[in-house]
Amino acid sequence: MASYDLVVIGTGPGGYVCAVRAAQLGMKVAVIEKCSTLGGTCLNVGCMPSKALLHASEMFEEAGHSFAKMGVSVSVPKLDLPSMMNFKQQGIDGNVKGVEFLMKKNKIDVINGRGKILGAGKVEVTGSDGKAQTVETKNIVIATGSDIARLKGIEIDEKRVVSSTGALSLDKVPSNLLIIGAGVIGLELGSVWHRLGAKVTVVEFLDRILPGTDGEIAKQFQRILEKQGFAFKLGAKVTAVDTSGKTLKATVEPAAGGTAETLETDVVLVCIGRVPYTEGLGCKEAGIALDNRGRVQIDAHFSTTVKGVYAIGDVVAGPMLAHKAEDEGVACAEIIAGQAGHVNYDVIPGVVYTTPEVSSVGKTEEELKQAGVAYTSGKFPFTANGRSKVNQTTDGFVKILADAKTDRVLGVHIIGREAGEMIHEACVLMEFGGSAEDLARTCHAHPTRSEAIKEAALAVGKRAIHM
Repeated sequence: MASYDLVVIGTGPGGYVCAVRAAQLGMKVAVIEKCSTLGGTCLNVGCMPSKALLHASEMFEEAGHSFAKMGVSVSVPKLDLPSMMNFKQQGIDGNVKGVEFLMKKNKIDVINGRGKILGAGKVEVTGSDGKAQTVETKNIVIATGSDIARLKGIEIDEKRVVSSTGALSLDKVPSNLLIIGAGVIGLELGSVWHRLGAKVTVVEFLDRILPGTDGEIAKQFQRILEKQGFAFKLGAKVTAVDTSGKTLKATVEPAAGGTAETLETDVVLVCIGRVPYTEGLGCKEAGIALDNRGRVQIDAHFSTTVKGVYAIGDVVAGPMLAHKAEDEGVACAEIIAGQAGHVNYDVIPGVVYTTPEVSSVGKTEEELKQAGVAYTSGKFPFTANGRSKVNQTTDGFVKILADAKTDRVLGVHIIGREAGEMIHEACVLMEFGGSAEDLARTCHAHPTRSEAIKEAALAVGKRAIHM
């Protein structure tokens, strides 16, 4: 019987990163994975494949609409969807092989099967052949991630009524695509299929898109998407989907109640969020407490209610983001090794990888108002940024929120091309407790989009140069 210092259940970004860090710290480590490939949702059916399709569909759209005005004449681009899916698969394979390499390099044992915690120090692993083995270990990390949230009464078949998983592998472009939920995943996947020719309608229960993001950013983003051709039904809910006919018939009602309407569509994408995945893990029997939302309860050091059992990532509280899981994986491994691992939850960026992108870090205006924090705001539009002007990509703006008394930056929100790459200088600044003045006095290369961040920081002090 094998015995380890650490066994990690799940090999998504949280799990495999935790395993690598633990191995670096001298532990004997094993990972348990129920799927045939490593990398979890992120690498196989989440972040990575969606970025491949977002990139490919953006190139398709550019070739069809933007090349001509730049003086590049090409014939009308034709979509070869199987080849585009192959491009996506090559990306997945490359990343999965990368994780396999990291396991070998760090001498981490990979055990295939479903892990069940029998108690402190014992994990039972059941292989696909039904055979079970028990693994002994000093420490266990639960990194089982999350699963799609389902809508009552709407059956997902991954053919016509799909989750994000099915939406990444449709075999043809639907004429009409109805998306339930105006969150990050719905808007990203909607962008892919809209660019490839689908008519996209998004139904959202709340009266706004992108819940949790800064309200002003969400409003502008909605206007941009509507200009691109998205249709939104806000404050509405889908109560039923009739799959009996050639096309699907979705019943849509106002969220507050009222007259229902029927929308005909080819594909329905259910994107109402994700739920922690603890199925078959044996938490209850082992005495591992879950909270009222089914998440594994942990203390400030990632410990569960059972000694020697820890949990990280989507299965615990906090934003369900791969990079949050990675940081927790590193911190958890360091704590197990007797070091002072730590995650700063105030500086975790979020990105929507549409065109333009939306990125943010720290507090929104709504959160600061609610907390009664006096703040100053500086904004700068990309219409006034030289690089954006010459590239004709002027949608969006940068907004910086700083403490009114100390000038410390509390939040940064960007909508614009490459916003996801631009957010990180704000993250670094905030990690060091920097002020808007620090950012405003940092020399930025010209001409770059990032100059808009410097200008927004200058605007906090009401002295932006270019507007």
